[in-house]
Amino acid sequence: MNPSKTPAEILSIDGNEVRISSPDKMVFPIPGLTKLDLVRYYLAVADGALRGAGGRPMVLKRFPKGIDAEPFFQKRVPENHPDFIDTTTLHYASGTSAEEAVIRDAAGLAWVVNLGCLDLNPHPVRAEDLDHPDELRVDLDPMPGVDWSQIVDVAYVAREVLDDAGLVGWPKTSGSRGLHILVRIAPLWSYRDVRLAAETLAREVENRAPGLATARWWKEERGESVFVDFNQNAKDRTVASAYSVRPLPDARVSAPLTWEEVRSARPEQFTVLTVPGRFADIGDPHEGIDDAVGSLDGLLALAAELGPAEKPPRSGDGSGRRQSVMPLIEVARTKTKPEALAALEEWKSSHADVVPALHPADVMVDGMRGSSSLWYRVRVNLQHVPEPERPPQEELIADYDPWAGKEWPGRPGS
Repeated sequence: MNPSKTPAEILSIDGNEVRISSPDKMVFPIPGLTKLDLVRYYLAVADGALRGAGGRPMVLKRFPKGIDAEPFFQKRVPENHPDFIDTTTLHYASGTSAEEAVIRDAAGLAWVVNLGCLDLNPHPVRAEDLDHPDELRVDLDPMPGVDWSQIVDVAYVAREVLDDAGLVGWPKTSGSRGLHILVRIAPLWSYRDVRLAAETLAREVENRAPGLATARWWKEERGESVFVDFNQNAKDRTVASAYSVRPLPDARVSAPLTWEEVRSARPEQFTVLTVPGRFADIGDPHEGIDDAVGSLDGLLALAAELGPAEKPPRSGDGSGRRQSVMPLIEVARTKTKPEALAALEEWKSSHADVVPALHPADVMVDGMRGSSSLWYRVRVNLQHVPEPERPPQEELIADYDPWAGKEWPGRPGS
């Protein structure tokens, strides 16, 4: 055995043994949190974490090289999983399928953390019914330049729309910059209906709070507003569930809140170090979520009243691709975020004359889902640059292809 490697620790959790390899491995250097510390965190908040993720198939988002490296997404459960891990087979829109992990107890939480998972990413369905979601997810995603007070204002507008539709929203911090609102629904509607209901909610929030909120799917059209991300309800999408640890240096947590707390709370308050004490003191603010099951009838009736959402124009080259109404240029495609940011700085240095005209939301560095990991796309919206001064589309500073060497049925060009 390598003498520098810490021996594994065996935990007995409700009658199940869970092996924690490299328990002293440092995961969050700034607060000094090891892998075993993260296991103990999830055990301390297990009831709440399982309320959010238990009984649902989940994608395993693994960070084997730490929080500063890109994670990889593992849909298929490891073959040597223990008996206390259930599984179920999901069929994806791409035509593929995967036998995914389903955790149901605290031992399952410890097991996924040992695999290098930080946040939990469950689907909005129960393992017993994979075709009918029982959760509608409202993701309030702030654009650059948006402060917390604007996110909070939009959250209360979303709550008002949900109330009018006869639904109960349960807020939580995303663990990053935004807010999530979870809504339990009866498992009676298809993914298509749930996404339509979520899109309708987003459109109505935008109608009630123009300028503050937007339902525009295309990022360059949102401006400095809060995007009500309805597409998180599309099939194959997952979001970090309640009590998930996020890969930020301060070990921030996606923390359930009461509506009374939303105005005064700040995301940075909720970390691996602070949330267990809060949980011990007040319990889980989402404890009643499973007793607040609602109907989508109200939102679907509103969808019919609003009519179809406006669709973007298509390009005239026969490709069928959507055509942007904004003057966009693409700067780079990279494997990692540091590479993307470096490419952006290189572009700014080359075009220093136009940089002062750019607004915060005009610069877009987007994490794009690849086959098993994220890649990054850098674009600049030149809408605030006078037309004669706009630089043209140039050769990409970096042109990473996340699909190189990969084949699958139906891949374009295959």
